[in-house]
Amino acid sequence: MMTTTTGALVGGAIGSVSGDRGAAAGAMIGAVTANVLSVALPVAVTYAVGWAVLQGAAGLTRRLRDDARLVY
Repeated sequence: MMTTTTGALVGGAIGSVSGDRGAAAGAMIGAVTANVLSVALPVAVTYAVGWAVLQGAAGLTRRLRDDARLVY
């Protein structure tokens, strides 16, 4: 609820300053954008962290395999 309200306030302020559309249209766009971001942002962060962990695991596996081939 707070995310939607904040998005509507910011969108309304931007809409009224730009003059292209009214404050009500900006508030609607801001509210929708805030709701979409509240879902999409955690998904994107989770994907990025998972990708980084997989890349780290692949690098560690490569490093362990290369070290195992070395003869001391």
